Amino acid sequence: MNEIIFFGWNQYPKFIENEPNKITKPIQFKFENENENENEKQIKQISTSFFSTIFLFKNGKAIEYLNEEYSNQNPSKIQIENIQKVTVGFHNEAILTIEGNVFAKGKDINSKNQNKIINISSSIEDTNDRIIQDIVSGKNSIYLLTSNHNAYGIGSNEYGQLGFNSKTLNKAEKPILMMKNVSKIFSGNSSNHAFLLNSNQELFVCGWNYSGQLGLGELRQEWKIDKLIKIQNIPKGKIIDIQCGSIYSIMLIEYENENQNQKRKLYSCGYYEFNGLGKNGNIYEFTEIKSSLFENDNILDFSCGFNHTLILTSNSKLIGFGGNFYGQLGNENEQHQLIPIQIELPKLKFNENISNYHISCGFNNSFIYYSPFSFSNLEEDLIKLFRRKEFCNISFKTENGEIISAHKLILKYRLKDENEIEKLKEIISKKSIKESNQIFEMIYSNNSKINPILYFEIKEIINSNEKIEETMKRIYLNENENEKDFIIERKEKQYKFPKLILIMRSELYLGMFLSVTEDKSNKVTDYSELNNKSFQIFEYWIYSNQIKDGIEITQEIIDELERGIDYFQLNQTNPNLFDLLINKFNNQNQKRKKEKNKENCLIF
Repeated sequence: MNEIIFFGWNQYPKFIENEPNKITKPIQFKFENENENENEKQIKQISTSFFSTIFLFKNGKAIEYLNEEYSNQNPSKIQIENIQKVTVGFHNEAILTIEGNVFAKGKDINSKNQNKIINISSSIEDTNDRIIQDIVSGKNSIYLLTSNHNAYGIGSNEYGQLGFNSKTLNKAEKPILMMKNVSKIFSGNSSNHAFLLNSNQELFVCGWNYSGQLGLGELRQEWKIDKLIKIQNIPKGKIIDIQCGSIYSIMLIEYENENQNQKRKLYSCGYYEFNGLGKNGNIYEFTEIKSSLFENDNILDFSCGFNHTLILTSNSKLIGFGGNFYGQLGNENEQHQLIPIQIELPKLKFNENISNYHISCGFNNSFIYYSPFSFSNLEEDLIKLFRRKEFCNISFKTENGEIISAHKLILKYRLKDENEIEKLKEIISKKSIKESNQIFEMIYSNNSKINPILYFEIKEIINSNEKIEETMKRIYLNENENEKDFIIERKEKQYKFPKLILIMRSELYLGMFLSVTEDKSNKVTDYSELNNKSFQIFEYWIYSNQIKDGIEITQEIIDELERGIDYFQLNQTNPNLFDLLINKFNNQNQKRKKEKNKENCLIF
């Protein structure tokens, strides 16, 4: 189910009909046509700015609303499949697919036609860097983080926001390498500055610094910094997120207190008046935002717009500060708020799962939406990783030089970040093979009872808050490499499928692999009843969640696979196999009818 709450400048009247231009009190958002298939799917993400707002659904499809001053076609479907993430800036938008491609359009992206969507990742000169894992929009620029952890920028560099001399490079219509060894990129839909975090938690910044929004600790004479500069004085702790407004920035830091509980704090810098600093006065370095409204709560999510900030806490409080002329703080007095205020929300449908709510601040409006965790992120990584099998496993060397393999994907989800792998390698290098196996067992299961002494040693690098699905724990405990695959037999030929893939696709396999009483030996499933085409479809779908091109779908194949879908309980992902088969079948029939009509026309 969906729940979306909206307030602020209603510059897209078809968002919510019969509502004023300024919506100063949070109200339930309703799509114009709730009967469309996309609108019945679960929301995954909302990204919004001045010209457009994009709704991304869990099925990998998206729709877009445009500012009606520029378009009367609302909403419009985005003609790209398998979308993983969307990001919208003031003058641009970018779309990241599961396969790692990025499609974008914008004022400084394509001078020939700023409304034409082009594949910008394919124009990266280094072909090894063309698989993208994250995208971020600035006001007039787009940032790409590759699977090799290199940061690229494209678009405007007028203020040095791409980290290059703005006099010699005013804009880039192809991605240019900004920095290597990057773990995260931060910017904002109204900002002309960006932060880059490297693997050592060192923070670099570039771009417009007119009001000290770069957090460099002083109001510099240069109003723009057109090269990457390392920030020397940043708060201690782990940087979780940085959100950038027009001329201010806010940082979320995570600490671990004496009781080993994780606590998050917010820090801000930049120009205070009409902006979301949460303080009365300009700040030139990151300074803690203090308020009795959230001092006893943990901060779950926050977002910055042009000049306002919203915070969601663990006690279901929505807190805001900054500009409010359009009601973007959900406060009916329409006055800006220099210090945090609590915003009264409608009764939330899923209040017991408050951590599944997210905030997206646009130029002068705000969204609160419900998007629960699912296997989707894991599934996207699985598809990418199993297509590039060299990334599946990672080797560690013990004190005696013995090699032990671990699953890189699980480490990614279990450790605080990928940089902790190096610390883990150092720990393993001083341990025996037995101790090393115990360490990986603890990482996979988060079970400190296995060996408290070892667990105490490695707990600093484990993300205890992020609960990994039970499937991870059970499948990878004490299993040899050859036991991580499941054998499917068909007409005296055997096929190996990773168990992790099968449990993503089938409730039957999920129950089989997680059963406490189940024999852990590899059971063989006979698929002899499937004909060659049906099995090809099944095998390709298991890995890609797609129907393989070039296969003619017949009613016989649909009937055959429908029985298999029912038996193996495969309909748990979107899009599911049966829907894909029917859509493909209908499309092929329509194509055949068109071709037949053309032939009949030629005859006459």
